[in-house]
Amino acid sequence: MLSKNRIKYLAGLQKKKERDEARQFVIEGDKMVREFLRSGTRISFLAAKPEFITSLKQGERSLIGAIEACSYDELKKISTLKTPHNALAVVPFPENKELPGFISDELCAVLDFVQDPGNLGTIIRSASWFGIKNIVCSENCVDLYNPKVIQATMGAILNVSVHYADLADFLSFARSKGAPVYGTVLEGDPVYSHPLGDRGVILLGNESRGISAGLMPFVTHRIMIPRSGHAEYGSESLNVSMAASVVFSEFARRRS
Repeated sequence: MLSKNRIKYLAGLQKKKERDEARQFVIEGDKMVREFLRSGTRISFLAAKPEFITSLKQGERSLIGAIEACSYDELKKISTLKTPHNALAVVPFPENKELPGFISDELCAVLDFVQDPGNLGTIIRSASWFGIKNIVCSENCVDLYNPKVIQATMGAILNVSVHYADLADFLSFARSKGAPVYGTVLEGDPVYSHPLGDRGVILLGNESRGISAGLMPFVTHRIMIPRSGHAEYGSESLNVSMAASVVFSEFARRRS
């Protein structure tokens, strides 16, 4: 049975300030918890239905600090989901990674002021699928460890390193290394016919404003996704996570 203090602590981890202070975040769902354990990630605390706990292998149990059997009603109290899954876990933040020199020899994504948690999570998932290992977010992007972001990644957060940085500084550094910057804009060359490389930066902008004016001077290639349909209303642009998937896919297709 979960104590009141434990419930209060878990509820607090829904807030960024509390997560940053504790340096821990929450993951939910049978599949998500198993993916983290399969990757060798240590878990501080697991709250789960008895049948889930029973199904854990010895090697998985060795990665978990504390385990508490819970009823459905108890899980409902601590879950951020309308219908809680069989398991919820608390995971320590990974060690901070320096912004590396990956810019010189691979493709990375850069996100400018992406605010919707679902969008960030979906972009991380798409990046993982298409082989992009690093994402750099502006400091005003939504928090990586927001529960909705984590849920939307479907475990892909294990495959992609996400960094937060001053984008002007980062893009200036990228350009100093000779890396091309592909800016996704409404008016540019169609991504399907524009020359694309296997290294550099894919820059994606805010959901409603696009790429910030202050970052446009760093863009060396303006690319866009041409519209095929003739819808008259409500489709002047793609959702940023959809646009990211299309662009990542085209870069991956050229590499194959």
